[in-house]
Amino acid sequence: MRQGRKDGFREFAAGRSGHLYRSACLLTSGDTHLAEDLVQETLGRMYLLWGRISRIDNPAAYAQTVLVRTFLTHRRRRSAAEHPVGNLPEQSDAPTATGGTEPELRLTLLQALGNLPPKDRAVLVLRYWEDRSIEETADAMNSSPAAVRTRTTRALARLREELGGPLSEFVGW
Repeated sequence: MRQGRKDGFREFAAGRSGHLYRSACLLTSGDTHLAEDLVQETLGRMYLLWGRISRIDNPAAYAQTVLVRTFLTHRRRRSAAEHPVGNLPEQSDAPTATGGTEPELRLTLLQALGNLPPKDRAVLVLRYWEDRSIEETADAMNSSPAAVRTRTTRALARLREELGGPLSEFVGW
C-alpha cells in the first residue's frame, strides 16, 4: 500500500508540476528560481497530505491553493534586505511562464505584474490565468468573495496604470 501511495503521488507531481511552475512564474513575476522553490514546497506539502488525499475533492485545485498560500506566506516573510532589480539578466533557455512568442510583451507584462502588491498579483493570476471563479479565488486566498471582487477591480486598475493604457492590446498574450 505504501508503494502505491508513492506511485500515486509521483504520477500527480509529474502531471501537475508544469502547471504549478507556470503559475508560480506568474506569481513571482518571472523569478524562475523562486518559482521552482515554491513548486517544490507546494509538492512537499502535498506529499505530507497524500495519505488523506481521498478526502480532497480536487487535488489539482488544492495544490494551486497551496501554491498561492505558500507564495503569499513567502512575501510576508521576505527579508527587508532583498530588493528587486530593475533590469533582468540575460535570458536563458529555461521554460517561460507564458510560452508565448513575443518576449518583449511577456517581459512587459511580467514586470507590470511584479510591480503590483503580492495579493493583487495573486488575485489576477488566479482569476485570469487559472480561470478560477470569484468563490474559488476567495477560498484560495482565504478571504471573502466581496474582497476578491474589490481587489480584482483595484488590481486591474493598477495594472492598466502600470502599462500606461487599456489592457486590450495584451489580451492575445
